Amino acid sequence: MSDHPPLRLHVPEPSGRPGRPTDFSYLQLCPAGRAEKPPIDVAPVDTRELATQLIRILDEEGRAVGPWATEEAPELLLQGLRAMLKTRLFDARMLKAQRQKKLSFYMQCLGEEAIAVGQTLALRPDDMHFPTYRQQGILIAREAPLDEMICQLLSNARDPLKGRQLPVMYSYRDLGFFSISGNLGTQYIQAVGWAMASAIKGDTRIAAGWIGDGATAEGDFHAALTFAHVYRAPVILNIVNNQWAISTFQAIAGGEGITLATRGLGYGIAALRVDGNDFLAVLAASRWAAERARRNLGPTLIEWVTYRAGPHSTSDDPSKYRPADDWTHFPLGDPIDRLKAHLIGRGLWSDEQHQALSAELEAEVAAAQKAAEAHGTFASDLAPSAADMFEEVYQDLPPHLRRQRQQLGK
Repeated sequence: MSDHPPLRLHVPEPSGRPGRPTDFSYLQLCPAGRAEKPPIDVAPVDTRELATQLIRILDEEGRAVGPWATEEAPELLLQGLRAMLKTRLFDARMLKAQRQKKLSFYMQCLGEEAIAVGQTLALRPDDMHFPTYRQQGILIAREAPLDEMICQLLSNARDPLKGRQLPVMYSYRDLGFFSISGNLGTQYIQAVGWAMASAIKGDTRIAAGWIGDGATAEGDFHAALTFAHVYRAPVILNIVNNQWAISTFQAIAGGEGITLATRGLGYGIAALRVDGNDFLAVLAASRWAAERARRNLGPTLIEWVTYRAGPHSTSDDPSKYRPADDWTHFPLGDPIDRLKAHLIGRGLWSDEQHQALSAELEAEVAAAQKAAEAHGTFASDLAPSAADMFEEVYQDLPPHLRRQRQQLGK
């Protein structure tokens, strides 16, 4: 007989469920301006406090405070606000189009717009992003043609990817946007490999890898960190911790009682934990990490603390596993509202200008949708030709595929 109680497993639970408000105290927040800003060449081990604190610049009144704050050019801030707002309006219209059965599937980045847009504006246009399916803000910040993006979503005859990718899985090499993979985690090792290749060639371009909190439990995540550390790859490793994977809380991926940023420290990588709903903090932290990479000082892992305001995808109903009004209580607020308040506080913006911009961008997105739908929707007959599956795959089409194409009458 043993004197020990029976063994049991611990299964993490979120601090809120339907009908029970979420207790967000687990986030380990701290006031804006408190986190110190170390020199670019800081040793990774000396970023330990920054991996557990939270880098914030905008305070509750929208003022920029603390050592990470800089006097940003009004043009840059307005460019960021415009891209964030356009991304949100684009998402809303595409979600509605999916409900109208014009496209088969969609995934919003509602509540996370500042992260992708802010880092894009902090990096150079020729740097390469290896995104997941919630970084459409990168493309919008880099002014990808909206009608072309919508054609990809509609899987119509003008789909630039010829119907070979699930909707939202864009690919824009010329805009530094690597093809999205549905196998989450692969983009992390690809980003590190691309960054290593850039260094081998003696280039000056860096890579940015993107992953969500859930996919940090994948093996690819750990393989990427190992290679990034060993070879000091010039890469920014982004973790967008929006608190939820598909329907599992971030603690299931190992975020209970620790921050995901601390995983970088264990691999000898500089690590930051940043308020992802603070556009100024996103700019500052991304610039710091980019400069570190370009100076051959190694990779930086950044955990962006944010919240997935909408469903995981159009196939999901989050009210089944969390309070329906969770986002309205998230303590880091709405990233667009926070940047708007900062601009108004600096005398650079007004409610009237904001309303006018919203109307302008809504019209722009509507016009792009109309232009794209002229080439067909998911429910129409204007789809890519079956012959397209044979094109641009092989340099020389093998005989057996040539026969198959002939059998299709193509």
